Amino acid sequence: MDTQDNELLCTWLRLLSAEIPPSRLKPLIESYGYEPALLLADSEDEWVKRSPQLTAKNASKLVDARCTDQSSALKVLNRLSIRIVPLNDPTYPSNLKPLPDAPSALFVRGTLVADDKFSVAIVGSRRATAYGLEISERFAGELVDRGLTVVSGGARGIDTRAHRGALHAGGRTVAFVGCGLDISYPAENRSLYDQMIKSGQGAVISEFVPGTTPDPWRFPARNRLISGMALGVIVIESPIDSGAMITANDACTQGREVFAVPGPIGSGRSAGCHKLIQDGAKLIETPEDIFLELGLLPMHTDRPLDTYRPTPADLSADQLKVLELLSLEASHVDHLIVASKLPANQINGLLTVLELRGLARRVAGNSFIRALR
Repeated sequence: MDTQDNELLCTWLRLLSAEIPPSRLKPLIESYGYEPALLLADSEDEWVKRSPQLTAKNASKLVDARCTDQSSALKVLNRLSIRIVPLNDPTYPSNLKPLPDAPSALFVRGTLVADDKFSVAIVGSRRATAYGLEISERFAGELVDRGLTVVSGGARGIDTRAHRGALHAGGRTVAFVGCGLDISYPAENRSLYDQMIKSGQGAVISEFVPGTTPDPWRFPARNRLISGMALGVIVIESPIDSGAMITANDACTQGREVFAVPGPIGSGRSAGCHKLIQDGAKLIETPEDIFLELGLLPMHTDRPLDTYRPTPADLSADQLKVLELLSLEASHVDHLIVASKLPANQINGLLTVLELRGLARRVAGNSFIRALR
């Protein structure tokens, strides 16, 4: 949807303003081929038939949404160059697509590129110490030096420093916010968001229509998108009850790696990080720990071979299992899920890592082949 006419934009705004839970709206809009006008023109009975999990309250909201005036929101989209990117759009973040609660469409300012699937998230305390801020900026800089995109939530503290660290190092960064894109929250990050957009080095993304205020419940909801877009989540200076812990839990559910930076014992500022480590998160002290865990250390080596790329010794057991299922004959993702007996969300993450390392290549029809030299 590079060129978006006003009528289509208004129809999407009406649909998304109903705020139907993503896990219920996604199968419904899929059944209409991502044509919101067709959906809104249909009957309540047909909606429930196509998406049985849709509740009477959900259907009522869709009925009300048919007639809402979206002229003000449309002006905001045009003024701020906000695009609506449906889930079936090629530029929609590929790592989010398999999630059962992926938004049916995203509001995007800035640029999205295919290589954003090679992302790592950095999250942590809003009230970070100088130690935490320095770690966040340094890690972000080294991640983008490896060609990765840094993802975070645009919050004060660790998030903000991660975005700035990525930009200062000349890399890409993406912020998922918990409000409409016409609202800069926190207010002091307006210039940061503008820099991300105008530099062409990133994007600010929301699943909420313009004018949506930053209500507290929206931030835990958006955290699943931060973790869902990433190969792994780094947690820096997180108390036990912080939003960063919600993001880490979402990452575990989605089959993403979780990394935690330890801090001084007894302060409470890193109590969440220490709990994550106790529960099995990878303790990291340097960015190299992350690259090693994700298997990114040898990705830039150049050894001449006539056949398959060499199988590195540092692949994890699950990475190796998936790689061994690949050949020059295309294997659909569904086949790989069945053959590997691994969860669908984990398979997608593993394939992304193998693709990043040059060991696998995506071909047409959501299929993969083993990469040749």
